[in-house]
Amino acid sequence: MTKIKICGLRRPCDIAYANELRPDYIGFVFAKKSRRCVSSETAAALRSNLDRAICPVGVFVNEPPENIARLLNDGTIEMAQLHGQEDETYIQTLRGYTKKPLIKAFSIRRAADAAAAALSSADYILLDNGSGGTGKAFDWSLTSGVARSYFLAGGLSADNVAQAIDKAHPYAVDVSSGVESDKVKNPEKMRRFILAVRKE
Repeated sequence: MTKIKICGLRRPCDIAYANELRPDYIGFVFAKKSRRCVSSETAAALRSNLDRAICPVGVFVNEPPENIARLLNDGTIEMAQLHGQEDETYIQTLRGYTKKPLIKAFSIRRAADAAAAALSSADYILLDNGSGGTGKAFDWSLTSGVARSYFLAGGLSADNVAQAIDKAHPYAVDVSSGVESDKVKNPEKMRRFILAVRKE
């Protein structure tokens, strides 16, 4: 069964929706330039109400490793998703602070990008379009040579996620804008997305 991550939760009602719908992962965005950015205090408060069966992931862009490790080690998040220019040296530095799992995001424009992503030492890789948050998909056939578990992101919605799974066979699908209306999470879109995945 393909896993589901719903990213960019920032309100108490978003947590209530997640608790009802039971995605496998939810994401808190800590990237300061994102409109979905939450503070560590807000994330901790939201996490305290999150069903323990759902894994909270923190999304970061070029954040000092010790800041990420603090949120992992205090239980605010259980996984970190690195969405900037974090290289192998950065990943090893972060691993010196924490043993929690890491996801490294990669922008996929050609098959060589996917091949390079597959070599990452992160626990998981995430294949996305551009720098993330674009709401646009990339050519899913570019993932055909990736022989490891990965999260698929970029332009997913209830209308195309079944097709994406059928073509790309990801470990997990990651959605944010595809389950929003007027830039906030829409519970009906979240429900439709999850049903579309779990019918597969």
